[in-house]
Amino acid sequence: MSISIHRSVVSAFDENCWYLVNTRNNQGFFIDPGENFPELVQQVEGTQTEPVAIINTHAHLDHIGAVSQLQHRYDIPFYLDSRDEYLLELYPEHSAMFGVQAHATPHNSETLDAVSHLDLAGINIEVLHTPGHTPGGVSFLVGNHLFTGDTLFKDSVGRVDLTGGDYESLRHSILSILLALDDDTIVHPGHGEETTIGAERRHNPFIRDWLSQG
Repeated sequence: MSISIHRSVVSAFDENCWYLVNTRNNQGFFIDPGENFPELVQQVEGTQTEPVAIINTHAHLDHIGAVSQLQHRYDIPFYLDSRDEYLLELYPEHSAMFGVQAHATPHNSETLDAVSHLDLAGINIEVLHTPGHTPGGVSFLVGNHLFTGDTLFKDSVGRVDLTGGDYESLRHSILSILLALDDDTIVHPGHGEETTIGAERRHNPFIRDWLSQG
């Protein structure tokens, strides 16, 4: 299987939207399309591909801003863990709070609850349930590429001071689920630059502190 990975840095929050394409059939799917709908459409047209789905790591406003527009344009399903549905309902309120434009509120058409694998565009996706940043937070593993949303960043971890955040859940998700992956696993976070599991095990100050505590 041959996959190309495209990143668009979108919204006032510099959020990473990922578009994965199976180069054998020219089909793809979005991960966390947070904003900049016209740019994402240009990306699809520029790659001459067919989007078949949207999958989200969580439902904070900076990760869902272009979801409804993409759903409408391409008539594709939106996958989200139902434990984050309350954040969809809060989308207009949160947008006003942060002074950003709200678009139509997206509604998930497919749930990731109890789902361990997806097959989209002929690409096998392992769904890792990694709550903590939000109750329904998930990460997606495609080969040795891990899409962590706001659970794990280069040299940092997701914040837990927003509605639904839980420190112990985040700690467990990272130590027990993400760090169980191979060190050469490439981490594609929801913000900032890419890293690897091995680099975070060695250098991430939060992880090093947790590991030292035993």
